[in-house]
Amino acid sequence: MIASMAQSSPASPAPLLHRLRRLGTYFGRQRGTWALAMLATLVGAATEPLIPALLKPLLDRGFTGGTLPLWFVPIALLGLFGLRGTAQFVSSYALARIANDGMRALREALFRRLLDADMALFSRQSASALSNTVVYEVQTGATQLVQALLGLSRDGFTLIALLIYLFYLNWRLTLIVAVLVPGVAWIMKTLSRRLYRLTKESQRATDELAYVVEENVLAHRMVRLHGAQATQAGRFNALSAALQRLAVKSTIASAAMTPLTQLMAALALSAVITIALWQSRSGAGSVTVGGFVAFITAMLMLVAPIRRLSDVANPITRGVAALERGLNLMEQVRPEHGGTREPARVQGHIELRNVRVQYRDDAAPALDGVSLEVRPGETVALVGPSGSGKTTLVNLLPRFVLPASGQVLLDGVELAEWSLPALRTQFAMVSQDVVMFNDTVAANVALGQAIDRARVAACLEAANLAQTVEALPAGLDTVLGHNATELSGGQRQRLAIARALYKDAPILVLDEATSALDAESERLVQQALQRLMVGRTTLIIAHRLSTIEHADRVVVMEHGRIVEQGSHAELVAAGGLYARLHSAGATASPTKPGDQSSTMS
Repeated sequence: MIASMAQSSPASPAPLLHRLRRLGTYFGRQRGTWALAMLATLVGAATEPLIPALLKPLLDRGFTGGTLPLWFVPIALLGLFGLRGTAQFVSSYALARIANDGMRALREALFRRLLDADMALFSRQSASALSNTVVYEVQTGATQLVQALLGLSRDGFTLIALLIYLFYLNWRLTLIVAVLVPGVAWIMKTLSRRLYRLTKESQRATDELAYVVEENVLAHRMVRLHGAQATQAGRFNALSAALQRLAVKSTIASAAMTPLTQLMAALALSAVITIALWQSRSGAGSVTVGGFVAFITAMLMLVAPIRRLSDVANPITRGVAALERGLNLMEQVRPEHGGTREPARVQGHIELRNVRVQYRDDAAPALDGVSLEVRPGETVALVGPSGSGKTTLVNLLPRFVLPASGQVLLDGVELAEWSLPALRTQFAMVSQDVVMFNDTVAANVALGQAIDRARVAACLEAANLAQTVEALPAGLDTVLGHNATELSGGQRQRLAIARALYKDAPILVLDEATSALDAESERLVQQALQRLMVGRTTLIIAHRLSTIEHADRVVVMEHGRIVEQGSHAELVAAGGLYARLHSAGATASPTKPGDQSSTMS
């Protein structure tokens, strides 16, 4: 994949000035600081020609004529370099303020966009690519770009000041020096285009490499269990080699600028010296020793800013390309859109009318003409083989998935008319994939709400986790770490149940909420869940008999359709799909005496 990307030619980049304007929203807010930076840079650049300018009176009046006062040299040098140093400090400080302010503004805007982005974004891009864009590429791009702009402004103004001084000394010789400018511009334009293309390809290659690392970190047990280390190492090595090739190409394009620029400078220098010697011998111009030394010094001083200007295309191109990934995320990813309806609390009447969901055009629909009504306070268990559409159905309710056709209504109102925050406050969800944040126990339980420590403690007690939390070093204030990996699987799932209890929403969605608990813990949590379900609409994606037998109704799904529904006893007696799933689960997982938690498919 990387090799094919490296060979493909992306569309021609927009002009650099246009791409820089896109960043103005974030990096152009501190106009006073920009003005201070430019003023300091101008002052610093103006001091550059003063250095060769001091050589002319020093040689002509100091060494030759002997008329230069002795105090003039130390005063002039100390004043000149003091002014120059102050200007450089002010410009560096001002641009650092600009860079960090813009970096913060762009990061915050990107993170806000992630929080309200259309759900399709997270299926198109991996977590590692998104985090890389928000955190690392914004920082790298802003640092490179602002430092490059500092160098560009400083060296650009220095170049102009030195050229003005050279014209003042000898305009004929300066015309020769001016030949450098279009030549350098052509070199920078040609090589910067190639750098931009290579930088974009390197970014994509880096994302692919990071994704392989992310996959293997998350699936480290599975990789070792199947002995797939060699295969995964091969994937990583191939992507790493492709990234290396792109890095070498970028280095070649970047490194070629300096020697080409220096070659042109050498040609100009040799021509200037030859013509100056000819003018001196033929009497065609009045060139003093001091004037000639000042001219040569100023001309040689041109080489350093020209060389740095030739190199500035690389960091500017890399910086803009890195920041543009964030800008493209802002501009191309649509935020979620909802309606305006915002009731305080719903009754919990859910209705699906001929709903169809299809993730890809070339795949079978995940839901195909599903119609279902769930009455307020009713507990409905969704049962079916893997891939039958159970998870898709419950994901429709908080609008994590949008229907291709049909209607989904809550309390008689289509979900599209609901404000998304108001809609999602009506649901509490406990899924098999438990997600915890690197925050305290209390903050994880009260996620999105103000922390009431008494309520948190009560919810932990109801979820049979109170004793475990009390044994932690800081109790409710213990920071859980990355996804609470210090807790066992059962403890993490009980913590998710406590979170659902704390939210106290009118509609519960339980994706086998007790699957990771031992028999005693499951009994206690089931009691808490039964108390919680009273007066609330509950949807259960069920795999175990213990979570189905208390349901008011069981809905059996297959291939995205509802094939049966009724009570547990009715469906077993009917001898249909539910009866076959129940029989297969009971045969595969025989229960112990007193334990009715046989597994459903």
